[in-house]
Amino acid sequence: MSESTRLDAFPLFVRKQTQKIPAKITALSVDRRQFLKISGVSVGSGFILAACSEQTAEMQSAPVSCASQHDLNVFISIDCDDTVTLTLHRSEMGQGIRTGLAQVLADELDAEWSKLKFEQALGDEKYGSQNTDGSRSIRHDYARLRKLAATARTMLEHAAAQVWETDLSNVEAKAHAVHHKLNNRRLSYGALAELAAGQSIPDDSAIKLKAHTDFNYIGKAIDLIDIDALTSGSAVFGYDVQVPDMLYASIERCPVLGGKLKRCHEDEARKVPGVVDIITLPQNTVPVLFQAWHGVVVIATNTWAATQGREKLTCDWDLGKNAEHNSQAYFEMLKSRVNEDCEPTNSLGDVEAAFDNAASTHEAVYQVPYQPHAPMEVPAAVADVSDSGCEIWSCTQAPQGARDHVAQALGMAKENIKVNVTFLGGAFGRKSKHDFCVEAALISKAVGKPVKVCWTREDDIRFDYYHAMSAQYFKASFDKDAQVTGWLQRTAFPSIVSIFAPEYGNTNPEWELDLGFDELPVAVKNIRHEKGKSEAHVRIGWLRSVANIHHAFARSSFIDELAHKARQHPLSFFEQIMGPDRIFEPKNENWNYSNYGETTESNPISTARLKAVARTVVEKSDFTQNAAENSGWGLAASRSFLAYVAIASKVSVVDEHLTIEEVHCAIDCGLAVNPDRVRSQMEGAVIFGMSIALMGEISVRDGQVEQSNFDDFLLARMRQSPKKIVVHIIDSKEVPAGVGEPGLPPVAPSIANAIFAATGNRIRELPINKVYSV
Repeated sequence: MSESTRLDAFPLFVRKQTQKIPAKITALSVDRRQFLKISGVSVGSGFILAACSEQTAEMQSAPVSCASQHDLNVFISIDCDDTVTLTLHRSEMGQGIRTGLAQVLADELDAEWSKLKFEQALGDEKYGSQNTDGSRSIRHDYARLRKLAATARTMLEHAAAQVWETDLSNVEAKAHAVHHKLNNRRLSYGALAELAAGQSIPDDSAIKLKAHTDFNYIGKAIDLIDIDALTSGSAVFGYDVQVPDMLYASIERCPVLGGKLKRCHEDEARKVPGVVDIITLPQNTVPVLFQAWHGVVVIATNTWAATQGREKLTCDWDLGKNAEHNSQAYFEMLKSRVNEDCEPTNSLGDVEAAFDNAASTHEAVYQVPYQPHAPMEVPAAVADVSDSGCEIWSCTQAPQGARDHVAQALGMAKENIKVNVTFLGGAFGRKSKHDFCVEAALISKAVGKPVKVCWTREDDIRFDYYHAMSAQYFKASFDKDAQVTGWLQRTAFPSIVSIFAPEYGNTNPEWELDLGFDELPVAVKNIRHEKGKSEAHVRIGWLRSVANIHHAFARSSFIDELAHKARQHPLSFFEQIMGPDRIFEPKNENWNYSNYGETTESNPISTARLKAVARTVVEKSDFTQNAAENSGWGLAASRSFLAYVAIASKVSVVDEHLTIEEVHCAIDCGLAVNPDRVRSQMEGAVIFGMSIALMGEISVRDGQVEQSNFDDFLLARMRQSPKKIVVHIIDSKEVPAGVGEPGLPPVAPSIANAIFAATGNRIRELPINKVYSV
């Protein structure tokens, strides 16, 4: 697998090059047609600011064209009517990223909120990364957008100083206009737009970013910019898209990954009124990547006809070698592997000596099953393929990736593929895989008309890219003073790499272990980490918080077990095992910690911040081990995607029925651009984590997923939700960290630890409904 393949395949995990503010920022005065070519934004001529990579002098003086601007990242346009337009390049799926990016722009530009306009970007690398996953949109774009907006503001000030023939120090941009400090004159941004476009680009030393105390929007709970569209029903999601002459496709997929069609009886399906054609998608090859899943496609003039025709197909499949896969037997194999010596990934001191000399030891094995994404809106895509190219409309998290994989499947140049991004009805990582876009494109090419691929809920659950099932083994030793002297942990789970490069797929790369396993900052002198082999038999993909889900469950559960064995309060023991306040650097000579794509200089691991969120939930929640009979509190804390989150859950268990009474969450995500969005993401993470903890499970028998809909794959219902969810946001001026994913990992272990406090019964295997009714 080449380096370029690795970077494309794993964009949210690999360490990127140290991000720098663009070396040059170019002001462009262009007409409407030129602007449309560059950005796809429909506005009149005006002032455009574009962040560019390093450019030659020839490029800067060249006429505006797509070819010379291929490195563009983000555009800011100021129209003559005073409107500021931001072309938003990330996908909106309810997390509020469009609003957050707008806050950053408007604040540093000192624009009036009512005069902002927003357009969704097409899939194009000129915007930089558009992958809306990995909890990185704000943390990657915050500094860049601020610099762009501050540069635009400075250029507007230069233009006003020129009009008034005064020194730059006598003017100030404020509230969507430039003001003369020595008199009451003002010029609106719109009035200055054309002149500003002709200004020389200021040196970096002349561009002044706002002080935090001067922020108008950053750090404020601004309402979603899309709230009216979302609540009125006018917002267009992937499944809403309709284009003229569109056909509908429903796919009967091979029930096992890697199987192939032997024969299919289509006669009855073709008799269904409205059915236009039946075709077969190609058999899958290795690596599976984001190929269309092999199957028989019924194409019709409406959804009903397509689904009815599909039901009348009779297909005979050769299910292949993965038909031998059974998840329960696979669990037993994983557990047996982690109970034996595995491949070391990190070590410190002499663990075996610590165990040999211990006053006592404690060990445990934990397991977490496969999990699907199951967003409320299933995957959806419309494709219109012609001889000249292809246009896609899709609820995609990664439009550039969708474009590239569609181009490869069609044998077209990616420049001839246009990807329109709709709103997403949830995603959690599922819609950063492009198989559904490829399906639509291949079918449209076959029939010569626009086609919408109609996934059902059953398709969504049975043909997902699943979060890996896992088994983990932990062992620790104590000295006579109940201090932990040795720590051994092993993990085994099928790797995401398996869909990209199966030859590496039976082991986990470093970056996958960086997600909650090797980054553990415990203050123990003797440590060893090991990984076990684990082959993949289903498509493995990244789900919200990825491997942190199972790693945090096992680690936080084990820390609570050790606290009980040491007869200490969970918080006291957690602070003790985390050690003194320090910056932890998780690396050795064989391992370069990826740190979610950031440097440890800019985003270090701080044990002080981790302990602070744990203290916060304990202090704010009236956490006590002396709760009422049959009830108890549980604590868990973790760092993921550069943010620190702790969860304290209170449960009661009566007549073998579990009730989650109350949940407190504390997050330190650095600067919170929109606290209301942070709060909503934490509340959503609690419910999402509850679903995984209480009921979430995908099981496989004979290679086929047994679940199919929300009657057998269960999500948390309102009656199961806590009476109270309280979110505490730590006030911080640190650089922004991730928010969408970090709230999830501590939820399940906090509930499991609370069950122990209430009942004395340890939960080491999820889901919990195998033990208690919920």
